Amino acid sequence: MPPSFATTSPADPAAASPFAAARRVLQDAIAARAFPGCAFGVFANGRAVLEEALGTFTYDQPSLPVTSHTLFDVASLTKVAATTIAAMLLHQHGQLDLDAPLGDFLPGFIIGRPVGTQARHVKVRHLLAHNSGLPGYVEFFKTHSNATGVLRACLELPLEAAPGERAEYSDPGFILMGKALEVILREPLCAFLHREVYHPLGMHHTRFTPGMAQRLAIPPTEDDTALRHRVIQGEVQDENAYLLGGAAGHAGLFSNVHDLLRLSETILASAGHPIAPGHRKLFDPATVELFATRQEPAGTTRALGWDTPSASGSSSGSHFSPHSIGHLGYSGCSLWIDLDEGVAIVLLTNRTWPDRQNQQIKQVRPAFHDAIREAL
Repeated sequence: MPPSFATTSPADPAAASPFAAARRVLQDAIAARAFPGCAFGVFANGRAVLEEALGTFTYDQPSLPVTSHTLFDVASLTKVAATTIAAMLLHQHGQLDLDAPLGDFLPGFIIGRPVGTQARHVKVRHLLAHNSGLPGYVEFFKTHSNATGVLRACLELPLEAAPGERAEYSDPGFILMGKALEVILREPLCAFLHREVYHPLGMHHTRFTPGMAQRLAIPPTEDDTALRHRVIQGEVQDENAYLLGGAAGHAGLFSNVHDLLRLSETILASAGHPIAPGHRKLFDPATVELFATRQEPAGTTRALGWDTPSASGSSSGSHFSPHSIGHLGYSGCSLWIDLDEGVAIVLLTNRTWPDRQNQQIKQVRPAFHDAIREAL
């Protein structure tokens, strides 16, 4: 049976704190080796009410302690905190038509395919909604050794379903989404994001491809014995993103709790919630509402880029309203934003250290989120 992650403990030295139960969930998870360390934060009532950390970088001793400022490889949070955010801004400014065919931006996606192929009907909207018909995951790194080969293989993937017919969470879809945005921008996606999003919001630590001097201050994600044959620390864990130069539409972003709460704040401000003096509001209410709306087919939890809570068994727990958006990261990270209640919760871990086998994060996330919401 999986370990039980308690929500109360009279022995907790911080038991008087309203967030003591949430801390205990994470302390129990560390003790059960769900992950060696974590950072976490909460935005509520118009401000950050919690930014803390527990544990260490690895299970070895000595090991650096995780702090609330520690950068993590946030894995697929890249899909929302980078690619989707850029798509939201471009759509808001009239530069991105969600119903434009992908082939208009990436002709290589349709060139060479048979006349009448379903690929010609794949739209930007389909990539964001994970219903393009593209497969969920492909190990391009096993057959290609550089970015050109990975991108070409991604463009040539056969569709497994008609666009809009099936929801299939797709890394290749977001690789292509990121490339399509770069065609519109005529610059790297990371440059646009730093100039138009991260710097204006005060997200000064969020970045792709951290420099060598920063890497040892980032928790390692894996001891890679298969591809790179080294400890992966301060460089993207995802192998396909690694071959794409470390900055891709599906993975590659590094961030911390403080910065992701700042991003959450600007989204909540657009939903009508308070914003701190001097902070920026980037989005119109209509933009946030559009991208938070569930897409086809019926029954999917996927909105445009964002996920939404499922009716049961959601990683967000049982207290986030249906009008919430969020996403998970393979490294054990998550971000959930309740647009009705004005609450955002960030959890950052390196649950893949030293390898990818541990799945206890699936029990930790809902228990942690429920404890936070009950404290609020």
